[in-house]
Amino acid sequence: MKIHHLNCGSVRTIEATYEGPQPTPAVNHCLLVETDADGLVLVETGLGLGNVRDPGGTLGAEWVEMAQPALDEEETAIRQVVRLGHAPSDVRHIIVTHLDVDHSGGLPDFPGAQVHVMAAELAVARAEAPSFRYRAAHWAHEPEWVTYDHELGEQWFGFTALEPKGLPPEIKLIPLGGHTVGHTGVAVLNGDRWLLHCGDAYYYHREVGESKEPHPLLDVVQTHSQAHRDLRLGTQARLRELVRDHGDQVEIFSAHDPWELARYRT
Repeated sequence: MKIHHLNCGSVRTIEATYEGPQPTPAVNHCLLVETDADGLVLVETGLGLGNVRDPGGTLGAEWVEMAQPALDEEETAIRQVVRLGHAPSDVRHIIVTHLDVDHSGGLPDFPGAQVHVMAAELAVARAEAPSFRYRAAHWAHEPEWVTYDHELGEQWFGFTALEPKGLPPEIKLIPLGGHTVGHTGVAVLNGDRWLLHCGDAYYYHREVGESKEPHPLLDVVQTHSQAHRDLRLGTQARLRELVRDHGDQVEIFSAHDPWELARYRT
């Protein structure tokens, strides 16, 4: 499999908490996975064409004011898929870590794709939309949902792992609770190492390091949006243990940290 790391939606500029990195916009880190037999798999969708063209209607004015998105059509997943030489219809599967507006905004750009999501996440999103967190405009095209129960998995480095239907075993769902009711990570085998897209299980690379240091601005965002504080903090503790004990086998990254994305784009 070939894996592309994409930024599907720059948002407000942030500074690192230590000397060295320059201030840079936070990102929406997505993966485009080229499989041998199952077409393209898009992990997360970031912001889509509809968001760029009607941000107030599809994202909500309050979210736009908070996040300060760049709203650049060239950053949308669909434009990047085409630039990589593929047709939008080649994206046959989409996996979302959760359905917050900045993770599901590109769903309408791939109406023929199956959308894999935790059942609890979809139920809450449907019940609460429209809200600051969830916008029904992102699934008004009635995608083909494929849902999962987190209790029916196998073990993966001490976490529960679910096999996405119709996809190879090199791709797994790894439920990472706390940020939303049905939040999940997505693991993809890259050669002899796993990549674990942690979604919004954490926001800043130093949170899962030895210093356990949150980012002052991003921490406000994640604590304001958490569904379950203790579960979120427990998930972060387990991710630190994963890095400590299996860092030679698993690389982790989150959805919005621009310095993590830069590791894969140099």
